Amino acid sequence: QVQLVESGGGLVQPGGSLRLSCAASGSIFSINRMGWYRQAPGKQRELVAAIHSGGSTNYEDSVKGRFTISRDSARNTAYLQMNSLKPEDTGVYYCHLLSAFSGYWGQGTQVTVSS
Repeated sequence: QVQLVESGGGLVQPGGSLRLSCAASGSIFSINRMGWYRQAPGKQRELVAAIHSGGSTNYEDSVKGRFTISRDSARNTAYLQMNSLKPEDTGVYYCHLLSAFSGYWGQGTQVTVSS
């Protein structure tokens, strides 16, 4: 069993920054990819950023140049640095871990961008 614990969400003004963390624990044998998804009110969950086992990354178009995903492999932790936040970035952010065997979700952390 794998557990993911997210932290770092909160309320921030437009133009501000937040850093999300996702710590994975449990029976982790391999990590193919870690990603951050966002679910805005009334919308489907969408992939915002992902980092693959080889270190390559990909981003949803609206966050390119503003968000940066990274990881600490020794600690099985992924981060999402979010800069120049906009009201449309508001939503619940979920961490996802894809291993060779299955996918796992965190409980989500709320990010609210508002003045």
